[in-house]
Formats: sequence, C-alpha cells, structure tokens
Amino acid sequence: MNNDDLWNFALACYAEPDAEKACLELQALGLDVCLLLTCSWLEIRGVRQNAQRLEQLKQLSLDWQREVVVPLRSLRLAWREQAATDTELEGLRKCVKRLELDAERVQLDRLQQATQHWRTEDGSDDWLNKLSTSVDGDARALLNVLRRAATQLDAGGAG
Repeated sequence: MNNDDLWNFALACYAEPDAEKACLELQALGLDVCLLLTCSWLEIRGVRQNAQRLEQLKQLSLDWQREVVVPLRSLRLAWREQAATDTELEGLRKCVKRLELDAERVQLDRLQQATQHWRTEDGSDDWLNKLSTSVDGDARALLNVLRRAATQLDAGGAG
C-alpha cells in the first residue's frame, strides 16, 4: 500500500473491517472523519505531532467542512426517506452524494498538501488522541477501530 497518497489511504482504510461503521458513528458524533483519517495517516507514517501542526489541520478543515461538506451531507440525508419512493429524487440524491465525496477528496488533498514538508521525527505521533481529547469512552473505542485499520494497512494487511 502506498502511504504517500492520503486519498488512497483513506479509501483503503475505510474499506477495512469495521472502519466504515466506526467512521460513520464518529461522523454522527460530530467528528470530522477526513481529519481523523489524516491523523491516522500521519500516525502510521511516523510524522511528529505538535499543537501547531494539529491546529493548522483543524483550521484548514473547519471552514471547508462547515461551508461545503456538511451542507451537502445534510441535503443528502434530508432526502433519504422521500428518495426511497421517488426515483427522480433518488437520482438527485446520488448526485449530491457524489458531490459530497468530491468535496471530501478536495479536503483530503488540501490536508495532504499542508503536510507535505512534515518529515518523520522523534517525538509524539499520537495524532488521534490529541485531536479528540474531549471524546468519551464509546468514541474512543471507535477511534481505536480506525487506528487498528490504519495499522493493518501499514502492516500490509490490505490494499
């Protein structure tokens, strides 16, 4: 697996057993899954975590999530029930879902660009825990599912 490409890493990680479910549950709790996947990617690459870097990634993601990704997701979810019986609306809903995925890809591309010059260094690489200091035990267990999926990819278990 080529860990140099965040988008492909995110797709492969999401496809790992239980990772999709964990990501959707974390998303439902209000966490930014693209940012979580980025942190997982940085962890397995051994990139040193620090407060300045983490804040940079959070700021980069915040506006994009709020202004682009979340409105698309909200629209898609709002149409779910009615689209089950309305084929035209279901077609539009699929278009919105593709736009949402494209928006997440742009977000991941921007996050990767922001980290291009960050090298592997000695120090803390505990990105996920630092990002999610305020989550409870259930969410922490979901984060561990994501971490295991990333570690499995790094070990050559998939992809």
